[in-house]
Amino acid sequence: MKKEEGLKELSTNDLIERLDNETTHLTKLRLNHAVNPLDNPNTLKAYRRSIARIKTELRRREIEQS
Repeated sequence: MKKEEGLKELSTNDLIERLDNETTHLTKLRLNHAVNPLDNPNTLKAYRRSIARIKTELRRREIEQS
């Protein structure tokens, strides 16, 4: 997964939907990792960072509105 460059172009609803998808996928990866270790555990870190980037963009938009 590469660094999210196009977050600023997405609408707020798209970001919220993407955040839900990423969170769900991270949860599934964590459960799978607990049962059977992943080949590359750095994918967990990448998903956490991706979620943080999305949340940061949503927060930035929230601050700009007020």
